[in-house]
Amino acid sequence: MIIKNVTVHSLRHAYATHLLEDGVDIVSIKEALGHACIETTMIYLHVAQTKRVYAKSPLDTLYEK
Repeated sequence: MIIKNVTVHSLRHAYATHLLEDGVDIVSIKEALGHACIETTMIYLHVAQTKRVYAKSPLDTLYEK
């Protein structure tokens, strides 16, 4: 049995972290949570377990088919 206090804040935090891990962009999460400042939403960045995505130059993809 797990005994832990669950608050609305912890549910919002879990929701935002899962959205971020699922690839939802931080601005969309900010709007979904109703935050006024992006800095507030960015707190979730250090918690999320996301895959590292490497940026590609547009020139690298110019001739891809």
